[in-house]
Amino acid sequence: MTCNPSVSAADLDGLSINTIRTLSMDAIQKANSGHPGAPMGLAPVGYLLWTRFLKHHPRKPDWLDRDRFVLSGGHASMLLYSLLYLTGYDLSLDDLKDFRQWKSRTPGHPELGVTPGVETTTGPLGQGFANAVGMAMAERHLAARFNRPQHTLVDHHTWVICGDGDLMEGVSAEAASLAGHLGLGRLICIYDDNQISIEGRTDISFTEDVGRRFEAYHWHVVRVADGNDLAELATALQAAKDVTDKPSLVMVRTHIAYGSPNKQDSADAHGAPLGEEEVCLTKTCLGCNPDDRFCVPEAVLAHCRETISRGEAAEAAWMETFNAYRQAYPDLADAWLNAVCGYMSSGWDTDLPVFTPQDGPMATRAASGKVLNAIADCLPTLMGGSGDLAPSNKTFINGSPEFQKESYEGRNVRFGVREHAMGAILNGLYLHHGIRPYGGTFLVFADYMRPAIRMASLMKLPVIYIFTHDSIAVGEDGPTHQPVEHLAALRAIPNLTVIRPADANETVEAWKMAVSRCDGPSALVLSRQKLPVLDPSITRGKLIRGGYVVADGNGVPELILIATGAEVHLALKAGEVLKKRGVAVRVVNLPSWELFERAGADYRRTVLPPEVKARLAIEAGVGMGWERYVGEGGAVVSIEHFGASAPGGVLMEKFGFTVDNVVQKALAMIDKAV
Repeated sequence: MTCNPSVSAADLDGLSINTIRTLSMDAIQKANSGHPGAPMGLAPVGYLLWTRFLKHHPRKPDWLDRDRFVLSGGHASMLLYSLLYLTGYDLSLDDLKDFRQWKSRTPGHPELGVTPGVETTTGPLGQGFANAVGMAMAERHLAARFNRPQHTLVDHHTWVICGDGDLMEGVSAEAASLAGHLGLGRLICIYDDNQISIEGRTDISFTEDVGRRFEAYHWHVVRVADGNDLAELATALQAAKDVTDKPSLVMVRTHIAYGSPNKQDSADAHGAPLGEEEVCLTKTCLGCNPDDRFCVPEAVLAHCRETISRGEAAEAAWMETFNAYRQAYPDLADAWLNAVCGYMSSGWDTDLPVFTPQDGPMATRAASGKVLNAIADCLPTLMGGSGDLAPSNKTFINGSPEFQKESYEGRNVRFGVREHAMGAILNGLYLHHGIRPYGGTFLVFADYMRPAIRMASLMKLPVIYIFTHDSIAVGEDGPTHQPVEHLAALRAIPNLTVIRPADANETVEAWKMAVSRCDGPSALVLSRQKLPVLDPSITRGKLIRGGYVVADGNGVPELILIATGAEVHLALKAGEVLKKRGVAVRVVNLPSWELFERAGADYRRTVLPPEVKARLAIEAGVGMGWERYVGEGGAVVSIEHFGASAPGGVLMEKFGFTVDNVVQKALAMIDKAV
């Protein structure tokens, strides 16, 4: 509903701010669920940012040169939803009333693709902060690549609001450290310093000097003593914009649940509705009618929606810039549009390498490096790096500079030993648009970035992960560096496509699949050790279905060996021995369970005939999950414990990954089946 109290221009700011507070209280109270404290405390800075500083166009949320805004503390979602509604995005008052309900456009935490104006899914603390670093990196890279004198095509900021919880999380420390090193002057973080957490005051666990920490990270730090003082806030935000050689942290002292007579500055207001009585008392204290629900004064709505005309003017001015740019640099303009639209020209994959058995054994990580560089020549949006492991992961794009403070045009990102931040930054790079990101580390360290992988999967972002050193064959580094449970853990993440290629040519196919995918991330799981190259005719074009027959006898097999990655070669050798012993054996390569499932039940039955009960899977990891393919009559040659320090070949032998062991288990299985 709209309300019409008389209001002077001088009081309009205060009334607008209190409208944000009351909308947040009412929506959370109606849902009987949510976090009212942060939206109430942050209402002044949110209002000021969205109506005076943020460059955005509510009627065109995807305008290319808009400022990006990330609410890292996603539990404060009603702040964002209130601002989106008031400033004119495609969000209704009824949507606010539907907060946290089934199929609502206003879910409990902001979700990409659900609510217009939401740039990224947030909620797991620290993720949004690191996403924002990725967005700021993308802005600087695209500006360096496309801007020309007198033609500034890319010219926007990335704003993020975070809280104490975000800054306690290690991912934000990793990301802040890298952002400061890179001098990302277009990145501005507003820190909601309300000094309250779920368990009580933050000083029960968080007593560091946040400002000095960020100064040590090479950030510009501005302090605001009173989060309700609009003049002080405006001065601080402008000061942050004025500093262009380093990111800025604006520390704002706020009061959680501001205006609530009994719950202001209380942990009780963090994650639970205030209660009907307290909502009425708070509205009275704020000078609002306690009987009104979802009250939006017409003067407030008209005032906040002036943002629409400002957004239209900003976009129109940018379009003039773009049209002039297109006249001056037509080829660059086309390249810009291709980049931000994610368009890949036909033929991008025509120069990919083809390997033959005569090339000799090759680690799939080495093949991946060759493929990456072949693709990079034809796909200029490809950008990434690894967690200080580029020589091992083979993730460096030859001939391209490093992405550094003085060379933002570079495509090689030095993430440092910051796997979690790397994962979340990759998400931000993609979310900005114009970048196709990839990132690498050892498979065992996928655990460090798992929350970011999960978020990429949830948002369906086509990020590419390069995970090398994929098994106990890592060898001498020992069990700390030998992944055992990691394949099963990654396969458990919905919408993540895991691919473990068997040789160099299948690695080429894996890259083609990952680059072509547009609806979710892909993990390429690659070997440290050298693997024989299969005849290209065996693998060419087969990966698209996730699994296929690589060796077969005549007629229906009595035994099926199933393997992935390096173990495919073990299965082929064991299959030859079994054939000599008169066993009708089929060898199946199953590099991607997810692709195999998408291929359909009919196809899966042709590869794994249901009448064949004797099935033996071989994979140098835990056997969890393989029951879906081996069935009740099958078994798995796996490793159900941690590894050890010894040469990789020795470990494979000691832990049963040998031809003799596979053959003996297979023969015993056939005898049992008979």
